Amino acid sequence: MKVFGFAGYSGSGKTTLIENVIPVLVKQGLRVSLVKHAHHAFDVDQPGKDSYRHRQAGATEVMLTSASRWVLMHETGGQPEPELPQQLRRMSPCDIVLVEGFKKQPIPKLEIHRKAHGAPFLFQDDPHIVAIATDEVVDTTMPQFALDDYRNIAAFVLASAADFDPESQE
Repeated sequence: MKVFGFAGYSGSGKTTLIENVIPVLVKQGLRVSLVKHAHHAFDVDQPGKDSYRHRQAGATEVMLTSASRWVLMHETGGQPEPELPQQLRRMSPCDIVLVEGFKKQPIPKLEIHRKAHGAPFLFQDDPHIVAIATDEVVDTTMPQFALDDYRNIAAFVLASAADFDPESQE
């Protein structure tokens, strides 16, 4: 499978950009998956539901399954957070995995930057950022895209994505 990342500060528009790039890739017949890193405690489960109660009782994994979808929740139990390659190995086969977050991972990334946020650019300190989507002109030789240039961003993502071998031990 191929892997490509999206990096930017909170509120920069990463999720919006990705949700508009995915349909462009899917229309090309590609199977697209996504890994999103959360920097804070999160829960997709709801207190009072059976699955929540089972996790609270101490189950390490709880799988919810239906005719429409399934989800596997895994409690880390205080163990170190798994690295991106470990998480990618858990993904079902697909053509490309888009990665939101995991800023420090050595995968090709698109930086999403909004001038109004006043945040510094990430590309100056991250050699894995290979292009920028922004609302301003940036002094760099890297490719630059408008924040809403989804078709060209999707084409760039496909051309720049790195190969990931799930069998690799790296």
